[in-house]
Amino acid sequence: MAVPKRKVSKARRDKRRSAVWKLEAPAFSRCSNCGALMTPHRVCKNCGFYKGVEVIKKEA
Repeated sequence: MAVPKRKVSKARRDKRRSAVWKLEAPAFSRCSNCGALMTPHRVCKNCGFYKGVEVIKKEA
C-alpha cells in the first residue's frame, strides 16, 4: 500500500483545500436592445429582452 514519504504541511494542505484559485470573474456582454451590461445567455434585467425578443414585460 502506498504511504506518503513526507508529512504534508498545514500550509500546503490548506492551499489545496481553498477554493480561491477556482473562482473566475463573471463574463459580461452588452444587451442588444438597451446596451446595459448583462450576463450572456440570460434575459436582460434592465429591459427584459433576450435575443431581440421581449420575454419579460418591463414598465418604462
